[in-house]
Amino acid sequence: MAANSKIVVLVGSLRQGSYNRMVANTLQELAPEGMEIEILPSVGEIPHYDSDVQAAGIPQAVLNMGAAIKAADGIVIVTPEYNYSVPGVLKNAIDWLSRLPDAPFAGKPLAIQSASMGILGGARAQYQLRQILVFLDAMVVNKPEIMIGVVQNKVDPATGKLTDADTRAFVGKQLAALASLIARLKD
Repeated sequence: MAANSKIVVLVGSLRQGSYNRMVANTLQELAPEGMEIEILPSVGEIPHYDSDVQAAGIPQAVLNMGAAIKAADGIVIVTPEYNYSVPGVLKNAIDWLSRLPDAPFAGKPLAIQSASMGILGGARAQYQLRQILVFLDAMVVNKPEIMIGVVQNKVDPATGKLTDADTRAFVGKQLAALASLIARLKD
């Protein structure tokens, strides 16, 4: 495992009581020893992509997020699925980040997690997100895939955390796989 690896988490939801945010809030508890996890600022802080705005200067929120991703050893994206796809706010953030000259996703170990109230757990959003990440040259963990279906029965809104023991264990396995990928890429 990569000793003292730093992971940043990009959450694809804006909702205050987001189930995906609850999953993200739990990751540090499930991480292997030596993995530090930090949740990035909300993608809602990033303006809609506009090439005129880009020409005038990339917004500071984008620069800050890009720098945090670039400095991290790995990324976890935790996202819901909207209309069989990636939420617009997440896609917008990725579109902005892809315009940065230092390509923060390129070669970066990355894990995808999704949660939804339906039984598929965001599977279609993950497949589309994987296509986007191929173009950005991210190194996506393939197994295990974390798609948390019927998430409303697996979290505690009072604590804002994932509580289902089996799901927690499975998420922990993916974080261990991310740590292994980081270690392999550093060798």
